[in-house]
Amino acid sequence: MIEELPEVWPAPAKINLFLHVVGRRPDGYHDLQTVFQFIDWQDDLRFTVTGDGVIARTQAVAGVDEDRDLTVRAARVLQEASGSPAGVRIQVTKRLPIGGGLGGGSSDAATTLLALNALWGLHWSLDRLAALGLALGADVPVFVRGTAAWAEGVGERLTAIDLPEPWYVVVVPDAAVLTGPVFAGLDLTGFRRPITIRDFRAGQGGNDLAAVVRSRYRAVDEAWRWLEAHGRVRMSGSGASLFIEVPDPDYGQDVAAACPVRWRACVTQGRNTHPVHARLSSITHWGVAKR
Repeated sequence: MIEELPEVWPAPAKINLFLHVVGRRPDGYHDLQTVFQFIDWQDDLRFTVTGDGVIARTQAVAGVDEDRDLTVRAARVLQEASGSPAGVRIQVTKRLPIGGGLGGGSSDAATTLLALNALWGLHWSLDRLAALGLALGADVPVFVRGTAAWAEGVGERLTAIDLPEPWYVVVVPDAAVLTGPVFAGLDLTGFRRPITIRDFRAGQGGNDLAAVVRSRYRAVDEAWRWLEAHGRVRMSGSGASLFIEVPDPDYGQDVAAACPVRWRACVTQGRNTHPVHARLSSITHWGVAKR
């Protein structure tokens, strides 16, 4: 029932625990292997359902026009696909960096789909929502499905996976990384051979985009060299965000406190379940088997 649904709908960040480029598709996109895990650093969304059919934001988001805002686009495609006569006013409390490789826009879009599926009383399956979300961005389906996942293809072929939920320090350098040029800059004379989930669990896996990003973005390289004094550095997606696993939040706070002020640092914990799914776990058809 509507009164049992949350007032605030979280949209968590994701990190890529590894990212391999294993091929190139006829459409020009690259085939990938990666593992997604959520972290408890998030945007918060509020939705006010209306009967006028209008979809709009309640306030501007810096650097994002309303027609390009993925929350607005997600609401509009769901409205069109479902034929719902309802409208909505969307309020976003934005904490995640735009273009930081943490999936903030995709997460906002997925939370919009999940929330309006409930608030508009549509009762669509996750398969149907994820298929709709893929048209908005390759990372949207993993947020819709709501579990940490092994991913292939462009990131849309997902297998739920159980992972430890450690603490991380995430550092966001002062760089706006453009994904397209990063992929275009890959020096690949032959693609990496695909690995298996067992290989990943045995410790294999890096980020094939990291060298390109570090060579093109000085701030990312500087942050990498600073952070590697505190742990094994990994890059999320195509950057610019970097992260290390830490033994406990106290150590993480010490690292974050020492971070140069020109970069953002966050101490956060890995999560295998999207917080919207955790809240609405009574919806049994959302359950998926994990490996």
